[in-house]
Amino acid sequence: MPFIKFPLSKAGKLSGLLFIAILFGLKSFAQQTRQVLDFDKGWRFNLGAVDNGQKPGLNDAGWRALNLPHDWSIEGKFSKDNPATPEGGALPGGIGWYRKTFTVPASSKGKLVYIDFDGVYQKSDVWVNGHHLGFRPNGYISFRYALTPYLNFGGKNVIAAKVDNSVQPNSRWYSGSGIYRNVWLVTTNKVAIDHWGTYVTTPEVNDAAATVSLKIRVRNNSGTKGAFNIKTLIYDAAGKVVSTGGAIPSKANLTDTIFETGINLTVKTPQLWSVENPYLYKVVTQVIAGKMVVDEYTTPLGIRYFNFDADKGFSLNGKPMKILGVCNHHDLGSLGAAINTRALERQLEILKAMGCNGIRTSHNPPAPELLDLCDKMGFIVMDEAFDCWEWKKAKYDYHLFFKEWHKRDLEDQILRDRNHPSIMIWSIGNEIPQQADTSALRLAPELARIVRSLDTTRPITTANNDPGKNNKIISSGAIDLVGYNYHEGEYAAFHDRYPGKKFIASETTSGLETRGYYDMPSDSIRIWPESWDKPFTRPGNNVSAYDNVRPPWGSTHEATWKVMKKYDFLSGMFIWTGFDYLGEPTPYSWPSRSSYFGIVDLAGFPKDVYYMYQSEWTNKPVLHILPHWTWEAGKTVDVWAYYNNADEVELFLNGKSLGVKKKTGDDLHIMWRVKYEPGTLKAVSRKDGQVVLTKEIHTAGAPAKIELLADRKQIKADGKDLSFITVKILDKDGNMVPDAENLVNFKINGEAFIASVDNGDPVSHDSFKVNYRKAFHGLALAIVQAKEKASSITFTATSNGLPSASIIIKSR
Repeated sequence: MPFIKFPLSKAGKLSGLLFIAILFGLKSFAQQTRQVLDFDKGWRFNLGAVDNGQKPGLNDAGWRALNLPHDWSIEGKFSKDNPATPEGGALPGGIGWYRKTFTVPASSKGKLVYIDFDGVYQKSDVWVNGHHLGFRPNGYISFRYALTPYLNFGGKNVIAAKVDNSVQPNSRWYSGSGIYRNVWLVTTNKVAIDHWGTYVTTPEVNDAAATVSLKIRVRNNSGTKGAFNIKTLIYDAAGKVVSTGGAIPSKANLTDTIFETGINLTVKTPQLWSVENPYLYKVVTQVIAGKMVVDEYTTPLGIRYFNFDADKGFSLNGKPMKILGVCNHHDLGSLGAAINTRALERQLEILKAMGCNGIRTSHNPPAPELLDLCDKMGFIVMDEAFDCWEWKKAKYDYHLFFKEWHKRDLEDQILRDRNHPSIMIWSIGNEIPQQADTSALRLAPELARIVRSLDTTRPITTANNDPGKNNKIISSGAIDLVGYNYHEGEYAAFHDRYPGKKFIASETTSGLETRGYYDMPSDSIRIWPESWDKPFTRPGNNVSAYDNVRPPWGSTHEATWKVMKKYDFLSGMFIWTGFDYLGEPTPYSWPSRSSYFGIVDLAGFPKDVYYMYQSEWTNKPVLHILPHWTWEAGKTVDVWAYYNNADEVELFLNGKSLGVKKKTGDDLHIMWRVKYEPGTLKAVSRKDGQVVLTKEIHTAGAPAKIELLADRKQIKADGKDLSFITVKILDKDGNMVPDAENLVNFKINGEAFIASVDNGDPVSHDSFKVNYRKAFHGLALAIVQAKEKASSITFTATSNGLPSASIIIKSR
């Protein structure tokens, strides 16, 4: 039988052989290997406390029917009185119960059945058929429970989960609430590869060959004596076997016995994983008893080598480069915390187009899907574990559980994530309150030992907001990379402070902008708030998009990048943040309810500074001028241009030249101060006298029409895929109206629904779960989610006084 390539979104989750068996109807063969089922459908949910919600006989017919992943907080109302506070997104928490009735076929008797939760926020208790399986307080960690002893094979079973996010504030950002990541039902034979039971490394890599080292952990629950073989195959991206090998563990005669074995394989003339060419192999490991394959497990493989050097900075596959990264929180804007692979992919596509090549998972283990995408799309990941240790940042945060749970949680994170080629840094903490306390001399080495006991191939860091000589985490010697949060003015003297040490800018910038809002003069820096502990108010709760506003601990985007690009030993940076996120609305508080830090706003619309990075981080020609050109008569307007691949830019107003400007020194933009008159502003960039790019912006008239633009007009009819529809308010000539605030109503026909709406406004209190949205500076967003039946989907937008607009999306 020929090998059939099948995309794997979850390592070890769906066997290629199982897929072939299902495809050809080979039922007996399918039962020989592991089976992984998407367990997201058909749950019932109740918001609020329930007496005996775990009891199998409870009547839950009146509960809400839904599919996972699910975030109940995003469905609530914004209020400054919600216990999460505006810092936590100003949305409600509470207690929620989930229940699902399901059957396990009688043919599975004699096998092992598990339930895998990718993440539940937070404090979850899980039962099956009334038996308590366990409690996990950490809202970001993945975990598994064994169901086998309590199941009714061939009969009805009830899984119940209580999720407690009622005690708040427990986060400094929006957390979401509920079973907000995917759930899987896994069935294996009694002899099978253990949970997260493989570990792949590439200890030797060159152009001629790569050594692939695989450690394998097999669990034997059979209670019987018997030999079994291990066979491993490495497939390239085209599905061709490029290496094979085997190993024979000892005979097993004990129940619940773990066998560990290892094997080295060779891949000749390997294609190396890089940010430009993220080439992926896969390692398929089979457990064979007699002549029967009783288990098969897939491990992702990216062959690459990298180095952090104290003097030369970072290199990947021997090529010097900087990590050009961003920090992101886990929420997906108007979709909330509920994971959606396409929404994550869209975020990464937007960042990739900017030139970004790195993601920091601030400040917690991410969804597995994010790491899969970073592997596939070419991002370097700093995988972060904790926002605090034993001392609190929020009254009810993880510090309450750290002593009891940190070892288990950190081990589970490393075991789950260590096979991802995209991960090149482990972070064991962010701005730990104990960094200046002697307790850090105990805790940092302990955490580092836990990581190194499971993975020695990646450096460990902490993100330090006080990286001076009094930092006990750094002085403990536990970390390999010294992480600086902010303090860009101290980068140049790093080696004076830490001779021979390696540097990473673990968090930088914190520049503040509102998309589409401009406050002049643009060449003066505003420090908002004056101090982190002082309240700040200003009518409108807006921030200028000129990149001239920063908080007292941070910098403008340009200020940090100018330093970062200057010194080779500065290995890279992670900007706070790539996308706006719910909560932490610095410099304001209520009525603001989401952040201003993003290079891209909450709806996914780039702010102007996006193009500064694009001009610096990519080789594609860039010419971006700002602001818009619709002002009151006589106003003096600062016109900025970001550009690259050119020597100069000339600006014209209504055909008249306003002069040629060139970047000098370390300039990252050029500026003209222009007295406004309506008409056309045109910029022309030139290199050696030849035109590179021309850009025009026009004075907009009154709103006259709606334009709809879908990021994809064909989506999968799988119940999860999304199309993001940008809604633009245009004048009669097709110019976007920069101050348009039209209320736009949405209607959908076909096998899809409106998953959420947004406009990027951090002050809006309208629900994300409605069929309307006001434009914000001319733009709004509607997210359409497919159902499970192929269809032609018609999406229509209407607004008073404007003709309606429609767009057709196909789901297949």
